[in-house]
Amino acid sequence: MGIERRPAPPDRTKALAEEQIAALWRLDVSLREKTFWKMLYESAARADEVLCLNVEDLYPQDKRGRITAKGGAIEWIHWQSGTAQLLPRLIARRTRGPLFLTDRKAPAGTPTLDVCSETGRARLSYRRAEEIFEENTRLLANPLASPEDIEDLNGWTLHRLRHSALTHDTEGGTSTPMLLVRSRHASVRSPERYARPGVDAVARHVAERDSAARRKR
Repeated sequence: MGIERRPAPPDRTKALAEEQIAALWRLDVSLREKTFWKMLYESAARADEVLCLNVEDLYPQDKRGRITAKGGAIEWIHWQSGTAQLLPRLIARRTRGPLFLTDRKAPAGTPTLDVCSETGRARLSYRRAEEIFEENTRLLANPLASPEDIEDLNGWTLHRLRHSALTHDTEGGTSTPMLLVRSRHASVRSPERYARPGVDAVARHVAERDSAARRKR
């Protein structure tokens, strides 16, 4: 008799814990990756939107950038001090062109809009950005695994940074109207997916109601 196959259980762990986010910032990666990941988390923007940013779309003093969202609408994303501190080093003296670039010269046939006229390098693709993030987070995603097994492990996806940022916003008391604007969803029901408290919020809730711990304090 064959083994009964049941549907996979729903994924309840999309939001990363705060200590996982902290561990991510400690990874030894390039300035490009540090800036890209910080911007994704701090802005809660979609990865493809951020990768389409050009240097001339940035307003560093206001900590915001102009993006083209789904449907072609022009919208704004906002970041915090972590991204703001890294951006000047990433941009260097460039004034135009793609913000996040590949390490090599753009191959022949690359669209002009995706090539930096000052460096000749191409815009970083979503596929490559996802690969880099997944490869670098394999041990973070599998803390009990051995480094020797890294080739057989799966890391995190870039979308989890957006999901984590919006979940942490909700846990911190962000109002539904603000969450709707920050996530840039069209439907008021869409942000409900982030209303499920993450592991840190649940841990704090349980600890705050631990009568034995309160008596010790």
